Order: sequence, then C-alpha cells, then structure tokens
Amino acid sequence: MNATLRLPTVLVVDDEVRSQDAMRRTLDEDFNVLTASGADDARQQLERHAVNVILCDQRMPGLTGVLFLKEVRERWPDVVRIVISGYTDSEDIIAGINDAGIYQYILKPWVPDHLLATVRNAAEAQTLQQETARLDLELRTATPVLRQRAAHRLERARKTFGFDRIERSPGSPLDSVCEMAARVARYDLSVLVLGESGTGKELLARAIHYASPRAGGAFVVENCAAIPETLLESELFGHKRGAFTGAYEDHIGLFQRADGGSVFLDEIGETSPAFQVRLLRVLQEGEVRPVGGTRALPVDVRVIAATHRELEQRVREGLFREDLYYRIAGATFTVPPLRERVGDIEPIARRVIDEVGIELGRPGAALSDEAMACLMGYPWPGNIRELRNELARALALSDSERIEAQSLSLRVLHGQAGLTAAASAMPLPASGTLAERLDAIEAMLLRETLLRHRWNKTRAAKELGLSRVGLRGKMVRFGLEG
Repeated sequence: MNATLRLPTVLVVDDEVRSQDAMRRTLDEDFNVLTASGADDARQQLERHAVNVILCDQRMPGLTGVLFLKEVRERWPDVVRIVISGYTDSEDIIAGINDAGIYQYILKPWVPDHLLATVRNAAEAQTLQQETARLDLELRTATPVLRQRAAHRLERARKTFGFDRIERSPGSPLDSVCEMAARVARYDLSVLVLGESGTGKELLARAIHYASPRAGGAFVVENCAAIPETLLESELFGHKRGAFTGAYEDHIGLFQRADGGSVFLDEIGETSPAFQVRLLRVLQEGEVRPVGGTRALPVDVRVIAATHRELEQRVREGLFREDLYYRIAGATFTVPPLRERVGDIEPIARRVIDEVGIELGRPGAALSDEAMACLMGYPWPGNIRELRNELARALALSDSERIEAQSLSLRVLHGQAGLTAAASAMPLPASGTLAERLDAIEAMLLRETLLRHRWNKTRAAKELGLSRVGLRGKMVRFGLEG
C-alpha cells in the first residue's frame, strides 16, 4: 500500500465506466489511478487528493472536457491536463490548447502503449516543473545566504593563501618581498616572479591574487615547461572541434576559465619564440582566438609569470622577446633561495613536518634539536621542495614521533650537497698559517666525529673530551651549526 501511495496519481474523468476500467488496467502498474464520471465527481477527487495528471474525456454530460480543464487550470494549475476525444474538431483542439493549457490531445480509439507513454511523460514533466519552481524559489530566497557563503569561502581562501601564510622568520629577506608584493597586488599590473625552482614562487603568486580586487575570480595555474609546445596554445587559448587530430570537441582554454581572475604561467622562460608572439598578442589585445577558431573572444585576466631563468640574459641572447618581457614584467619580485635565508628553515621545517605527518598518517611528529641543526647546516639546492622530500623520507624511516638526526640522509648530515660534499673530503689545505691549518684540522675532526655519532652532541663531546657547552661553542666557531 505504501508503494502505491508513492506512485504519481492520475485522475481519469469519463462518463463511460468501461472506458474508465480500460484506462485503469493500462495505467495501474505505474500510477495510482482515481476515476470520476463527471465534472462534479472530479472536483471532489481533486479537492481530496494530490493529482499529478488528469485524463479527461471531451464529450461528457454537462461541461465538456475542455471547459472543465479550463477550470482545473485556474484552481489546480500544477496538474498536467490531457484530453481524450473521439472527434477531431479543430475548434475543440484550439480551445483546449489556448484556454485550458492542454498538454496532449489523444484521439480515440487510443493505443495502450501510446496512452501509457503519454501519461508517463506528463508525470515526468510535472515533476520537473515542480523541481524547477522549487529551485527558483530557493535561489530567490537564498540569495543572501549564498552571498554570505561565497564571502566566507573567499575570506577563508585569503587567510589560507595570504602573505602571512608564507612561512618565514622575523627579519627574513622575504619580508621586504612580501611587503612590496602586497602593495602591487592592489593594482592591475602584470607581475614577474623570479627565483630558483622550489623556492615558493607559486605561493607568492597566489598571495598576490588573493590580495587583489580579482580575489573573487579564478586563480589558474599552468606550467609552460610541462606541456608540449604543440598543446600549450590549445591548453591556454582553447581549440575548436576538428582543429587538429584528436580535437573531438570544443575546448575552453585556461584564459577563458580565468576571466575576471588571474593566470599563473610558471616557467615562462621555457616557451618558444613562436608561442611568445601569440601570448604577446593576447596580452596586448585582451582577447584570445582558440586554435582553429575564426572569432576572437575577449578575456579579462591578470598574468603572473614566473621563471628560474635569467630572463634579461635570455632577452640579450635573443631567446626571449624583449616586448613580451616588458609586457609581463610590470612589477618584478625575486624569491631568494633557502640557503640565503637560513633563519626561515626552522619555521618552514616545522610546518612541513606537520603537513607531511598528517599526509602520512603520523600527526604530531617533531624534529629533535640535532636534526634541526643538520637541516639548517645544509644548503638545500632544491629549496623547499627538497626539504619537503627529505622530511617525508625521515618521517617514514623514523620509529618514533620524534625525528632524530640519524633518520636524515647522509648528504644532509654532511651539511653539503653534490660537488661541495665531495670537497669536504678533500685533504688538508697546503697553504696558510699554522693557526689556520690547525683550525682546519680541528674542524675536520669535529665534523667527522659528529657524523659518526649522527650529530648526537652528548656522545661526540664525550669522545672528544669536551663538555656539551664547549662542543657547541666550537661548532658555532667553525660554522658546523646554524
């Protein structure tokens, strides 16, 4: 019984009982079927039940079907109205459409499958109409709520990606960079961010976007070095169906998706001269033409570009267009490498270890003092990206939540990288004063002892016959501790 009540309800209005029974048998598996022999009986049914579809015979004693359905339209407008008639009088059909808002006009003798399909479509149309009306009402009444939610999301994004979230220590070289970038962010200038790979250029670009009037728009990222030259134009500017092999449908480019927002073009120094011409045209004219398209589309975006290359040098070498360089370098900022801001290593490492710990299911991890000293003594040629990988490795190898120096890789323990590490194993200097040579020997002995003891100061001090305070003083003197 409950399943029947959940079915759409159809009211069959016909003065012939046999016709009522025939339609009931056709419909009763898919619908809850009510019947009425005339207009008066039908009104009572409509007042007692929520009817989805009404099937009404045209020729009935008293009111005709069209006249009755005109009344239904006025009193129960959500009910979908269908007329069944054995006559093809055009005046009846026109009146039904104009006055009663008839959904369908079915002629007798009707075919069961056709009748069933028509009523199914009518019930679906009524459901969609109700859902659309409800959605329209919700949108109208919820506009303030939606506006509040959008503002809340924007504020949360600003807090997540703001300049304050760029991890650094007090007095960091990044302070002046962030201060100037925050000032420029308010103005619609193109920005060029320079710096080695892994220094956090994208973080600075995001902070600029969310501090700008474009914060409500999209922030779209594209690494120009990661996409083949043949696909880069399509990815950024879009393409039309059939523009090239594999273009099975139209593709909206990132510039269109970022309309009203910002586009971050990472590694722009890797692009070819041909692409640079196309990009320059887009920036000058403020419009893109999809690959294979004939019509240019206006776009309003702010371009923030980044590269680890020395673009001015590439301009002099003829590898980067001078006009494009000045177009994207409305304001230029350089993010210093990690080795030039040693004081930032500690706050960055603590934040990274928290993030990596959560990712690896090891929350609450912390670095020991010895491990932190090793991190601060390493030059980090791969910058923050290398630091993150090192900490993820150390956390995976550590048996406890406290990460000791012994969990770090040998190159970090040595405090130097690549060729520099090999240089640390070179013989003693062949020149210099006696004091300088003795200092070099002492420094080598200290480093060798600390390495053997995995930077455990207590054990190293005991072996060398020093107190921990004395050992620490020598480490500071010889630059063995940050």
